[in-house]
Amino acid sequence: MTTKLASFKVAIDASPLLPGTRPIELRYQDGGRGAPVVLLHGGWGYGFYPHDDAIAKLDRRFVIPDRTGYGGSPHIEELPPRFHLAAAIETEKLLDALGIEQSVLWGHSDGAVIATILALRDPVRYAGIIVEAIHLDREKPRSRDFFLQMINNPDAFGERVTRKLAEEHGEDYWRTIIRAGGRAWRDIAATPQEDFYEHRLHELRVPMLVVHGVDDPRTEPGELDRIRREVPAARIEMIEGGGHSPHNTRATAAQVTAIVDGFLGSLPGS
Repeated sequence: MTTKLASFKVAIDASPLLPGTRPIELRYQDGGRGAPVVLLHGGWGYGFYPHDDAIAKLDRRFVIPDRTGYGGSPHIEELPPRFHLAAAIETEKLLDALGIEQSVLWGHSDGAVIATILALRDPVRYAGIIVEAIHLDREKPRSRDFFLQMINNPDAFGERVTRKLAEEHGEDYWRTIIRAGGRAWRDIAATPQEDFYEHRLHELRVPMLVVHGVDDPRTEPGELDRIRREVPAARIEMIEGGGHSPHNTRATAAQVTAIVDGFLGSLPGS
């Protein structure tokens, strides 16, 4: 089975990620068949952590949008406050434009936050959500230096990282979006009393699979306990040897694909 992805553009009327610009033309990739799985990328863009193993093995349609600011979608200078909510609203508009009435969401990192917000906003629209490397803690003290490096010296991540970021976003732009992400997370850390999920996580009714690397450096001690407490029906899979992106790490990608395959097969109507 070989799923071939093709790139397209779709217009939406507006996006809170780029206020004042109308319309917004978003790039997305699309390929495969069957019930759609919508892949929501993290803060470094889809191309940095692609889902190659899952796309190669799962008999599904995959829809992969670039959020405003990333990849082939419009550039931005800053990410707005509460950018996860803004991205969720943009994603709803994109799904409307594509005529996708129901799907499974697979979000990675920032995309996992966005997927959860979407499921809380409209639980009927999503058959299930897969959240990988999800964030719940806002202060992220162990990631503070990481965010500051994103802001002050993104080139210090090294040649391999910066080359991939330039390939995804363009040599003349990639530092802009990485710095914007670092500033956004610095500001999030300064508002620990707020909540990504507006204190509604306990209301989640959409089937949820949590995939999380045991060695994820962006995770605080006990961070996932909130899901265990507030979403007791969630299936939580901790991936030994997995870091921040188990889905595309060579040692763990096949394991993640198999777990996701089982979850998808368990959903009503699958």
